[in-house]
Amino acid sequence: MKKFDLPQLEDFPIESFQQDLIGWFTEEMRDLPWRKDQDPYKVWVSEIMLQQTRVDTVIPYFNRFIEQFPTIEALATADEEKVLKAWEGLGYYSRVRNLQAAVQEVHETYGGVVPNTPEEISRLKGVGPYTTGAVLSIAYGVPEPAVDGNVMRVISRVLSIWDDIAKPSSRKIFEQAIRELISHKNPSYFNQALMELGALVCTPTSPSCLLCPVREHCHAFHEGVTSELPVKTKKKSTKRVRLASAILVDSSGKIVLHKRPSSGLLANLWEFPMAEVNAFSTPREDLVRFIQEHYSEQVELEKVQLDKIEHIFSHLVWEVDVFVGTISGSIKEPGARFVTADELEGDYALPVSHQKMWKSFKAERK
Repeated sequence: MKKFDLPQLEDFPIESFQQDLIGWFTEEMRDLPWRKDQDPYKVWVSEIMLQQTRVDTVIPYFNRFIEQFPTIEALATADEEKVLKAWEGLGYYSRVRNLQAAVQEVHETYGGVVPNTPEEISRLKGVGPYTTGAVLSIAYGVPEPAVDGNVMRVISRVLSIWDDIAKPSSRKIFEQAIRELISHKNPSYFNQALMELGALVCTPTSPSCLLCPVREHCHAFHEGVTSELPVKTKKKSTKRVRLASAILVDSSGKIVLHKRPSSGLLANLWEFPMAEVNAFSTPREDLVRFIQEHYSEQVELEKVQLDKIEHIFSHLVWEVDVFVGTISGSIKEPGARFVTADELEGDYALPVSHQKMWKSFKAERK
């Protein structure tokens, strides 16, 4: 298939496409909390949360987050532990760290007002081309493209673009196409409509073409190739890592938590003691050795394993054997501490995998 070229848009009915798309969105848009107003801060928070996360999952998190940090100033001056706890369960924690750092810059440099130009907002930490376009178009009505996976899927089908969307270079093609197509009268609804169409109608498999408001403009529909678009090469297989972790309880019922390093995967989150498993020994053996070396010699694991958890990251998979045990004596590890169950649930942000462990532990102890 030949590659997309902007001159292909010369005969495309842009105005009619805009009207059909925006008209549909006006009638069918979902009632979402970040659509209550056009507050740039709320739009920004929602777009960061929605990266790699489903809308239904985000809604309660967004509501709680905005209730806790209702303004730029509130988030800028908040304790990082509280921010991470509010984000707990959404994953990809670098998103919220970057968000808080960027909000602090907005608070200090721009007087608490989110910048309204591509040049300024794109310089903020964690704000890439998509977030730039989303915030500027939705909150400020600036006709900037906001190209995510949903948008690339819709546009690849509508315009018959056969460039591989897995390649970073292809994003420029879609951004150029959107710049030609976007409504300058209502860029907010135009961009949101493309996202909504991709999420609800023009889905990855079995798209609802008969319900599509822009079906008559869609090259892929008329050519019968919707199932072949977008072109997307598969990612390389992810690395699998075997781990063992233990929920360790002392005589007073307190639990051992360890704070992860301040950089790298799941930075600054809290976890139960966890060790990588050697191929030539058992998870239990490696875990006991690790705990005795780093935490306390006085440890005993229960004979029956509590759980086995698989957690998938974008680039690797954790396979975690989970145990329960008792521990006594002082802890060697400087980044660890004893906490009560109430403190664990109220004050300490855990990765999703360790939340699952805690849930299994509570269910088993009922």
